[in-house]
Amino acid sequence: MMNDGKPYGLYIDGRFQSASSGRVMRIENPKNRSHLADVAEGNETDIDRAIDAAEQAASVWAATPGAVRGDIMHRAGELLVKKLPELVTIEIDQIGRARREMSAQLGRLPEWFRYFGALARTYQDTVPPFGGNFLNYTRRVPLGVVGHVTPWNHPLLILTKKIAPSMAAGNTMVVKPSELAPITPLLLGDIFKEAGVPDGVYNVVPGLGGVAGKALTASKRIKKIDLTGGTETGKMVASMAGANLTKVAAELGGKAAVIMFDDTPVERGVAAALFASFIATGQTCVQGARLLVRRSVHDAVVAELVKRTNAIRLGDPQDMATQMGPLVSARQRDLTEHYVKIGLQEGAVLAAGGRRPDGAQFANGYYHQPTIFTHVNPTMRIAQEEIFGPVVCVIPFDAEEEAIAIANGTEFGLATSIWTRDVTRAHRVAHQLQSGIVWINDHHRIDPCSPWGGFKMSGIGRENGVVAFEEYTQIQNVIVNLSDEPFDWYADDGKEKRYS
Repeated sequence: MMNDGKPYGLYIDGRFQSASSGRVMRIENPKNRSHLADVAEGNETDIDRAIDAAEQAASVWAATPGAVRGDIMHRAGELLVKKLPELVTIEIDQIGRARREMSAQLGRLPEWFRYFGALARTYQDTVPPFGGNFLNYTRRVPLGVVGHVTPWNHPLLILTKKIAPSMAAGNTMVVKPSELAPITPLLLGDIFKEAGVPDGVYNVVPGLGGVAGKALTASKRIKKIDLTGGTETGKMVASMAGANLTKVAAELGGKAAVIMFDDTPVERGVAAALFASFIATGQTCVQGARLLVRRSVHDAVVAELVKRTNAIRLGDPQDMATQMGPLVSARQRDLTEHYVKIGLQEGAVLAAGGRRPDGAQFANGYYHQPTIFTHVNPTMRIAQEEIFGPVVCVIPFDAEEEAIAIANGTEFGLATSIWTRDVTRAHRVAHQLQSGIVWINDHHRIDPCSPWGGFKMSGIGRENGVVAFEEYTQIQNVIVNLSDEPFDWYADDGKEKRYS
């Protein structure tokens, strides 16, 4: 067990503390179900304690000049670089993602602290025009205490996308991480403390979503809830937050399409589809779950895709040679298997995978083969509903307009990628997609300065970029009368007076 067998505590007011109930959660390693660690299980009382600490720190952090906040965040980024080897190993053990993926992903986290640290230092308020002899200016001020509810599939990346802008903008925070992967969010606490973040600015309360998550979301003292999760969860969170007029940002479900035109070389297109579909064992909201292929190259693409998919190496996620690890939990594997059955019942053809891998090394873990369905009708459930597992549906199309209609034909609108050498077509198609993120000849790419979020049922608000920083602030407008002329609205002096 990690942490010398001792439970990890809640991180409140700059130190680890036991849960008020004394209860702990068992964290397991999905590759073999071994007991990884115990973590304190927070409840409503612990959420209140964390909000108390955040409120106490709020005035201090809000009054800290942006340049100073920026320096602290830069230091946090540099400390994070030094801690990455440990964090990568723990992240792999928590969620089962392959080391080659996790090392590449976490290696980029310091960029978010550098970018938003620079934004804290350089962001400029505005001086809007105002008729007459007036000075008119605006101030972006922090919201106060904000809540972050984060998932298990990218524990540190998704949390960082929330922490960095909210911290840069001068807010304090309470984090409710997934009960499946709470360890690395807790460990960030000491990194921030060493960087100079005041106690109480960053607080973490692991616990169950229906208890700790609900208490955080429903609290009248929380000024904004930022959630990443499923669409149904997002609806419930928005409803609870709405009762208090709490601001909500939510990055929710997806059913991303990869649109492959026939001028894309088959080998390149298949490599793209593999990356889009099977990275993170398919457990990502922008997974390329639907591969739309021009009918003229469909058979060639399917043949190459099946060959390449069958060659993906499953194994111990800590091994750099492993290309795909297990799913995160028994529930997630059961869900994947459930949808494989649905696909077969609907008449789709299983072209690859569709079952658990053979071998003793996989017997105790939550492994599932990467899976391809062909002969898929776009209206089938496997082509409409988010599976969150290593399953891709290949769907042929004839005309460009048909591809656009299929891509837009779900309730989701998070991300789509377009693969073509025709620049005009690429932009023409992109502009017709009901999708918050569109990649042309790529997939999965992200940057701290590039807005990230979805249309339709895929979410509210944006992560990354200046817009994310601004969404963690509220605007105060200050209007200064520069005239010494007396003003008396009720004086009967016959003068025309300005009312507004």
